[in-house]
Amino acid sequence: MLPRSMLRRAVPLLVGSLLVVAGAGCGASDADSPAGAATRDAPVTVKHRFGSTELDTVPQRIVTVDMQWTDVMLAMGVTPVGYTRDSLMPKSGVPWQRLPAKAKALSLTDGVPVEQIAALEPDLIVGTFSIADKETYDVLADIAPTIGALDAQQVTPWQDLVRTAGTILDDPSKATAVVDSVDRKVSAVAREMPGLEGKTFALAQYIVGDAMYVVADEKDGSSVLFQQLGMRLYPPVVREGKKARTARVNVSTERADLLRADLLPFLVNGGDESDLADIPGFDELPGTVAVLDYATVVGLNTPSPLSIPYVLKELRPYLGKAAKAKK
Repeated sequence: MLPRSMLRRAVPLLVGSLLVVAGAGCGASDADSPAGAATRDAPVTVKHRFGSTELDTVPQRIVTVDMQWTDVMLAMGVTPVGYTRDSLMPKSGVPWQRLPAKAKALSLTDGVPVEQIAALEPDLIVGTFSIADKETYDVLADIAPTIGALDAQQVTPWQDLVRTAGTILDDPSKATAVVDSVDRKVSAVAREMPGLEGKTFALAQYIVGDAMYVVADEKDGSSVLFQQLGMRLYPPVVREGKKARTARVNVSTERADLLRADLLPFLVNGGDESDLADIPGFDELPGTVAVLDYATVVGLNTPSPLSIPYVLKELRPYLGKAAKAKK
């Protein structure tokens, strides 16, 4: 159920004429390292979807090619020199982010902006779903050491990204503190609302004029928050995902049966609540329906250590209602 802009990014990227910076690849020597880069006692290797990347120094100039990684770096006290922005976010920006003006905003509208990234002279590039294929990865890795998605999931659990950042930045204790701080907030809500235990959830959106997209993978990073609250992914959705062999099922508006969970966080993408009339039976769903804005659903769908506290606040009234509802 990637938001519309993220669905665009998930397709294979056709890379045309690209700028390649010689001598800046994963095998760069210490002589090629940025001035002032902190040395390590020993190189570290980060495994990812496209192989592995070795880091001899602690990177100083990091470009983040999706919002999850931007949030992770900010939570770790690091401002990226460049970051990709979501054009569908409010003009005021991402509600939970505070980025200084010196950080360069990059657009993904026409694909990964390779030349702009190269111009920033990064010593590390990180991304998950935005680095959609090996071709894109190879182009970026010719600019600087690059880390792609850590696993095969469409959305990696944010805790894994934070722990990887701890390795990258040579600060695992900071990473542990970030994870523990956010997880304590989630645990506090779970203790406050014990009625959520065993309740079902479905996370979905309707792209107006197209179809509905529903998260169908219990291991997907977007499912973690709800599971920490004691909830479970709506079984009919899980079955549909296994049948289709996909983490996010794409179904017609006739499939309101997949939305009958105890809690339904939902986005109307490209329209407003009047477009819910396109979904037969939506107004008769038995559970707690939370029609949310774009930013909040992105914060749920591609969660981060900064977005989770924000979405918990936005979801609180709906979580409370679902917790009190009889099964």
